[in-house]
Order: sequence, then structure tokens, then C-alpha cells
Amino acid sequence: MTLVRHHTSERMSRTVVHNNTAYLCGQVAEDRNQNITEQTRTMLAKVDNLLAEVGSSSQNLLSATIYVKDMSLFADMNQVWDAWVPAGHAPARACVEAAMASPELLVEISVIAAIPDI
Repeated sequence: MTLVRHHTSERMSRTVVHNNTAYLCGQVAEDRNQNITEQTRTMLAKVDNLLAEVGSSSQNLLSATIYVKDMSLFADMNQVWDAWVPAGHAPARACVEAAMASPELLVEISVIAAIPDI
């Protein structure tokens, strides 16, 4: 069994890799003062970077859980999401309305992705 933790702090690891599967902690926007479109873009850019660090990508997503502050933002968030997910590679996904850790946050995502054998 292999288990590797990346960017680990006292509270959590940003990425945990277990047997060719990457588990990412919740990712939020780079700039919390932007609208839902920009928050979604920068959040997904963080996901891209973390997946790349462990040899994976959005093509290898297995599961995604998305939290939005208000479901009125759902369509705008999905517009960015749909452009980001490669055609034919949509993961299992849940999207729920949730209270956020900071009032200015509009969206958060947690993903699980496969790491292909090289």
C-alpha cells in the first residue's frame, strides 16, 4: 500500500494519494471578492495544479462534490464547470447549497481523481 500526503499542515493535507487515487481537500477561489464565474475559474485552476503535481488531470476525475453558497448561482457555476471538464470525462458529481466558511466565498469543490500508470 502506498500513502503520500502533500501540502500537509496541522489540520489537513491538500492532497492525499493512496494507491493511484488522489483525494483533494476542498478548494476555494483565489480571490474571494470576485463573482461566481471568476471564483469558479480560479478554484478549478487550483484543482488543475494540485492534480498535475501528482500526475493526474481533469481527464481522470472520478468524483466531485461542489458546494455553492446559493443555488441561484448554479447555472453560472455550471457554465465554467462545463467548459473545464473534458468532453466524455465527466465524473460522478454532487452539487449542494451550503453555508461557507467565509461569507464572501461562493463556491468550493472537493475532488477524487485516478492517477494513471505511467
